[in-house]
Amino acid sequence: MTALTLTNVNKSFGDVHVLKDINIEVEDGEFVVFVGPSGCGKSTLLRVIAGLEDATSGEVRIDDNLVNATPPSKRGIAMVFQSYALYPHLNVRKNMSLALKQERKSKAVIEQRVAKASKMLDLEAYLDRYPSELSGGQRQRVAIGRAIVREPKLFLFDEPLSNLDAALRMNTRLEIAKLHDALAASMIYVTHDQTEAMTLADKIVVLQDGRVEQIGSPMELYNNPVNQFVAGFLGSPAMNFMPAGFMSEGDPRTLGLRPEDLRLQTDGELTAAVLHVEHLGGDTNVIAQVKGTQITARLFGQHSINQGQTVNFGYSPERAYYFNADGLRM
Repeated sequence: MTALTLTNVNKSFGDVHVLKDINIEVEDGEFVVFVGPSGCGKSTLLRVIAGLEDATSGEVRIDDNLVNATPPSKRGIAMVFQSYALYPHLNVRKNMSLALKQERKSKAVIEQRVAKASKMLDLEAYLDRYPSELSGGQRQRVAIGRAIVREPKLFLFDEPLSNLDAALRMNTRLEIAKLHDALAASMIYVTHDQTEAMTLADKIVVLQDGRVEQIGSPMELYNNPVNQFVAGFLGSPAMNFMPAGFMSEGDPRTLGLRPEDLRLQTDGELTAAVLHVEHLGGDTNVIAQVKGTQITARLFGQHSINQGQTVNFGYSPERAYYFNADGLRM
């Protein structure tokens, strides 16, 4: 069964057209990530799914039921926000159980669900603590636990890791991935961080300027981007783009090369002036200039390369990407 279907969904705020003919399907148990730059409409789209914003036109279906006119509390969804939004005067146990009490669930059901969620999230030792006594990562786990106990049809995450430091982001990301496996639930996750998208998603939806650019698995999008925007957005360091001359019919085109596909080669096609070197231990990133265009090469291992040095890079033609004047993959 399809957990979510969006058909020709549009959203406007006055004269500003924010979402433009969005068509997406989320299957049961699928982890789908909406990714794109700030202002592309991904959080607005999540709010339309949740019912916090009304679609200007189009259909939103959850479990094949049309929910355009259904209030958020009746849609069978649970949402985790960037801010933890915990009640400071309630301990962890009461924060997690509040929604169930409002739904008039029995005491036995509430205790069973809170116990199950707290065990999954390693919060059993913190149930009697208050939010002020928890770390940022623990507070976010409580917010996730509050969603789990409701046993929703669909989990919605709106940039839940943005307020965490790098180490906590990685750990919490792993916990969310394990949680998805354990619950086998449908999840939609919004982020501007392409690393989160690549590591968490079964399917990625890339958005730009309110439109869907491409939908597919992480490696499908990474290896077969339909256009220059998708190619440049997914990957860290980002894909290099440089002029590639002219086609026989006179259309200009762009050459795209992944940083990891460049290799040091004495007779390489690209002669580059080294601008900066990042020694990362296992990898070495070389930022250089080729005929006025800045590129990045990601070299495996450690390399003795210095700023101001001239080096040559080669690449395999089968790993090259070409884009036409409209930015479409050729």
